[in-house]
Amino acid sequence: MNLKILLTVSIVLFCVFSLSAQKGYTLKSPDETIVAQLIISKTTVLYDLTVDDKQVMTSSEIGLKTSVSKMNEWKIKRSKQTSVKQQLEPVIWLKSNIIIDHYNQLQIDFENGLSLIWRMYDNGITWRWLCHNEGQYQVEDEVAFFSFTSGSRSWFPQEDGFNSGNERFYQLYSVKEIDKSKLASLPVLFESNGVKILLTESDLWNYSGMWVCGDDNETIKGIFPKYPKKKEYKGSVYEQVIEREDYIAEMNGVHSFPWRILMIARTDNDLLTNQLTYQLARPSKGDFSWVKPGKAQWDWWHANNLYDVDFKVGMNNETYKYYIDFASRNNIEYILIDAGWSNYEDLLDVSPSMNIETLCKYAYEKDVGIMLWASWRTLNKQLEPALSQMAAWGIKGIKVDFMERDDQEMVNFYERVASTAAKHEIVVNFHGAYKPTGWLRTYPNVLTSEGVYGMEMTKFYDEAQRIVPNNVTIPFIRMTAGPMDYTPGAMNNVQKNRFRVIRDEPMVPGTRCHHLAMYVIYESPLQMLADSPMLYEREPESFAFLREVPTIWQKTVPLLSEVGKYVIVARQSPHGDWFIGGMTDWQERSFSINLNFLEEGKYKIQIWRDGKNANRNARDVKIEYFNVDRNTILDISMETGGGFVARLVKY
Repeated sequence: MNLKILLTVSIVLFCVFSLSAQKGYTLKSPDETIVAQLIISKTTVLYDLTVDDKQVMTSSEIGLKTSVSKMNEWKIKRSKQTSVKQQLEPVIWLKSNIIIDHYNQLQIDFENGLSLIWRMYDNGITWRWLCHNEGQYQVEDEVAFFSFTSGSRSWFPQEDGFNSGNERFYQLYSVKEIDKSKLASLPVLFESNGVKILLTESDLWNYSGMWVCGDDNETIKGIFPKYPKKKEYKGSVYEQVIEREDYIAEMNGVHSFPWRILMIARTDNDLLTNQLTYQLARPSKGDFSWVKPGKAQWDWWHANNLYDVDFKVGMNNETYKYYIDFASRNNIEYILIDAGWSNYEDLLDVSPSMNIETLCKYAYEKDVGIMLWASWRTLNKQLEPALSQMAAWGIKGIKVDFMERDDQEMVNFYERVASTAAKHEIVVNFHGAYKPTGWLRTYPNVLTSEGVYGMEMTKFYDEAQRIVPNNVTIPFIRMTAGPMDYTPGAMNNVQKNRFRVIRDEPMVPGTRCHHLAMYVIYESPLQMLADSPMLYEREPESFAFLREVPTIWQKTVPLLSEVGKYVIVARQSPHGDWFIGGMTDWQERSFSINLNFLEEGKYKIQIWRDGKNANRNARDVKIEYFNVDRNTILDISMETGGGFVARLVKY
């Protein structure tokens, strides 16, 4: 990771005032619009928060209790402030090719062996705990309260328990309605006094993930899955924790705990550009120049539904040579072979109808990479021998599935996979996963992950009414945590009244243009093409867009958005072309879009719009070509469940 320091770090003592046995600190963002008050007494650490002189959070307690340091011993040893402005250049571009990392930092060292670090950004506040103990100890408890002002509300991804793949719709609650029985995984979005506040975490390693539930007085409480004590297997891939220890984590030596992040957004657009999860993650070590972003033709969603071919379709070399040929013809970087290529319990026991080494050689000649699916339980048992064999075959990536936990034991599994895969130059896609916590910075080979209610659910559930509004909600919440494998690319598009669950030929609610727009709006350096090659070839005008749209971006410009209703985003490709994507919920909408984000000069624009009859037949698309410049106002209409995409090329 290249790091250009723009401003030498300066260290200044904070002004500390004494109020009886308390000490107080005023922390400000670099632009001084976000202010946190930190009050420390012998027994508590409290903070509150104002944004633009408006109170958005009231007195909230934080703390950490280990077996060697108690939470009632907050005697300050020293404190210092650090101001940093630096430029980060990501190995893998997501929202941009450059990130300005500008913050004010306060570190407080306590006599109990703990330190507390706060960072104030212009778009959020963060804190983390450090433990300086050099021996073995346990984290017994972490306190993290979030007290909002009266009348606050939340987009709450309500869960049934800690055994979860975190694929949830968002329930819109007043914070007052969220009681102790309501549990949610992160990220969670709140609105307090007109300001959006998104809660998530970064740099989660060797610890448990944070979840939240309600408490009293419009307060949200962080809670943590404790260390597994007893587990049982559910089928061939699932493992559930049925009993837990009375501590969160087992530690050995000095440790930095995860960053707690409160992203601050005055407008909904601000959520689409926030990169604090990336900025706070541990930088990568080593050379990751071999990592190749791109798209993958995926077999599972459309159930290998091929036709007009002269071979029997299935788990065999002929089928996957067909996929490789299709990918090669269309400059698609990968194919993904999902479950069935090997014994579920032994990744070295390949199906007799498959020859992975032969397929890899064939794919190499066609400049296509092969990715393989694996159950986490099997991979956990065979991690080094399996990845070593895959590398010898020529495999370029793995999709790891069904973890569905984020206690310390499982979090450590993620890092072992990421680091071992990196050693073998293999990229990773985590499915059945918790939200990303800065993986793309620490291990740039972890290109994407699930943890989202995505398109694959349409194979199983009739959620047509809810999934389209969900599609224009997740960019503001789940996607703020990092890359999101929604698995888009559906061609069998229908309006909600025509939707049916059909597993072998799945259909999806929303117009064709709604689903094309996912490739611009949804961030994922590894993006799926989930539908059958036959359908892509049958729809050449739509597929022309999918062939050309990139998966990484050098610049992101949100244009118009409202959580849960609509989102319109412009992004600049690595080669300089601009792409615009827009999606709406089940309401028809019209917009006038200002193109003043363009540079001076003339551009040729190609637009894929909802056709005149898209409200009846969601596959209806109208394509237009004309010239524009930065003074153009682009008039766009989106039909119910609709969308649009555009490509702008300078000439």
